[in-house]
Amino acid sequence: MKISILGCGWLGFPLAKYLIDKGHSVKGSTTSVEKIPLLTAQNIEPFLLQFSPTIEGDNIAQFLDSEILIICIPPRAGKYGDSFHVQQIQSLIEYLSASVIKSIIYTSSTSVYPELNQELTEDSPVLEHHPLVQVENLLTKLPHNTTILRCGGLMGEERIPAKYFQDKTINTGQTPVNYVHQDDVVQIITMILEQGFWNDTFNVVAPEHPVREAVFLKNCATFGFKTPIFQEPTELIPYKIISPQKLILRTNYQFKYPNPLDFEYR
Repeated sequence: MKISILGCGWLGFPLAKYLIDKGHSVKGSTTSVEKIPLLTAQNIEPFLLQFSPTIEGDNIAQFLDSEILIICIPPRAGKYGDSFHVQQIQSLIEYLSASVIKSIIYTSSTSVYPELNQELTEDSPVLEHHPLVQVENLLTKLPHNTTILRCGGLMGEERIPAKYFQDKTINTGQTPVNYVHQDDVVQIITMILEQGFWNDTFNVVAPEHPVREAVFLKNCATFGFKTPIFQEPTELIPYKIISPQKLILRTNYQFKYPNPLDFEYR
């Protein structure tokens, strides 16, 4: 298949390499001139595209000359504002109607779900004004085959949960985590496009949900990180448990890393 990956970053780059190993032809976009040789070295056809938030680059039509588009650009917020990512996708959509793209995979996030202190599925309510929900709605209204993947906290490689909380005081130690390993996301995206699980929405989260303290302590013991200071909360900490059962039952996918306590890092 001819596949275009919008955003060859932390997730898009290993995804592109994996798809090429499986025999697919891959185009990849980057916002950095310095990354062009890196993509080329991996047989990824590179495209320099900026979304600020409108598309800048005169080769967008060539980039979209593929069967499948995978959108992996992280939704920038902060100083850019909540509408920035929505505007990026709106700009992209203007070019899609003239393209030959047939199918789209969009990597969304489980942050679209409110914390209701219970297990949540794809049928659970979402935060309607969340930028990612707005983008999901924009894409699913298109005539293309579109599948939405709501990914949990992306971990793997250098992303080790406890690394970011060394010596910090936290009161969320007993809340369950909704993590997913990079390797599983890469394999799930590949499965979706190769087997044609289109026009659906799936939660992409490891099926087991240990509490944050257990994960952090395991990371600290493994990598020698300074242990966070776990403090008892003075009130109930809201949480959510995201279920991946729809994905598992529909596709028969078996997670390589079903338990975040067993995630491997590089």
